Amino acid sequence: MYDQMFNDINRHIMVVWQSVGVLVGAFAVFALVEKNVVPLDFAVCIVLLLALWLMAHLFDAAYWYNRNLVIIANIERQFLRKEDLKEIHYYFGSHRPKNKMIYHLRIQMTLGIALVLMVLSYHFYVHVVPGFDLPLKNISLVRCLPYLLTFGAAIYLLRLKKDCKKKYEEFLRESPGKTVDTTGTSFGIGHGH
Repeated sequence: MYDQMFNDINRHIMVVWQSVGVLVGAFAVFALVEKNVVPLDFAVCIVLLLALWLMAHLFDAAYWYNRNLVIIANIERQFLRKEDLKEIHYYFGSHRPKNKMIYHLRIQMTLGIALVLMVLSYHFYVHVVPGFDLPLKNISLVRCLPYLLTFGAAIYLLRLKKDCKKKYEEFLRESPGKTVDTTGTSFGIGHGH
């Protein structure tokens, strides 16, 4: 079971890397824009969808990582003693208090956010700014799609993050594990505080 928990953690980290590869490939869509095969508005939406898909996977991967870490710590608590907090590692003494992403995932989240901002800024500068002088009746729904998509996706991602947080809190409540005396142990930034 212990090995399987680590396999699950590794699988979620690998899924994220695969999705980053897909994101890089999504820029090939812009080559189709230059050849007038795909309109810019739709190309931007495709890249945005893939970036937002990456972010959704990151929230899910963070939950599964933290959940499996709780299971691993609960297994370790069955065999390790108080002295092992100093002699082996101190993470098993207390579960991570929040469903916080590990740095590996946060770095990729930053990539996703930067990608969204970059693509939206480019679209805004190339397709929206030139129309500022035009009457409002010239507003195109297609030109608004990237912004509507981003707004809807932001709501979805906030709900997903909230649901993952609730699932983690429920898991901690229902499977707290054996109590360990952690007197003298300081849980700080390395433990997700």
